[in-house]
Amino acid sequence: MAKLNQILAVEKGVKAGSQRAVTDAYHAIQKAPLLSGLSRTYQPIDDEGEQLPPESTRVQVKAEEVLADVAKALTRLFDVTAAKDWTNTVARSDVVVDGQTLLRDVPVTYLLFLEKQLVDLHTFVAKLPTLDPAETWTFDDNAETWRTEPVKTTRTKKVPRNHVLAEATDKHPAQVQVFTEDVVVGYWTKTAFSGALPARRVNELLARVQKLQDAVKYAREEANGTEAEEREIGAAVFRYLFA
Repeated sequence: MAKLNQILAVEKGVKAGSQRAVTDAYHAIQKAPLLSGLSRTYQPIDDEGEQLPPESTRVQVKAEEVLADVAKALTRLFDVTAAKDWTNTVARSDVVVDGQTLLRDVPVTYLLFLEKQLVDLHTFVAKLPTLDPAETWTFDDNAETWRTEPVKTTRTKKVPRNHVLAEATDKHPAQVQVFTEDVVVGYWTKTAFSGALPARRVNELLARVQKLQDAVKYAREEANGTEAEEREIGAAVFRYLFA
């Protein structure tokens, strides 16, 4: 008796083969000359008349035979698909992570769903924002975000100053050069906050997703080892359709 994984392995080929057979049959019955034949003989009026050879054209396509070929090709497809679908209703396996059973008796169809979802989740987690490694972060319970230690910086203001190049005399005014000087007028205290995650946390999440992905794949392989419930669906269908 075949197992589900063996049915899955041949399903694609059977489907392609049946599609080709139906397509070929459809094209064949569209060609009227292939379905037509004739036979004719010639008889002159008297023995002195010209003798002509008989003519005949053989029927190359018979509709009933085409129906039989289509039924044969589709019967295999119907039976393989039935075996897969019937077995999918009973094929189950546990999802085990690190020796602990996370999910019990999961149907193989749901395991396939989980696999696809976990691929998307892995992509999502891999794109999570992480804290700037150049900073030192601690978690602020009040703000419920990460924060850095306060950093104090100065605020300066440009103040004009005069530099006397030459003192005033009776004959000349003083020569003064005007320049600006940066003068500290205050202090900034800056604390950065972030809603991102530590890289360690993201890596832990990725590892969990990967573990579950592996467990689900293993469970699916186990479920696919279930013996297939073979069903003769195609024969019943085409006995009715083409009888």
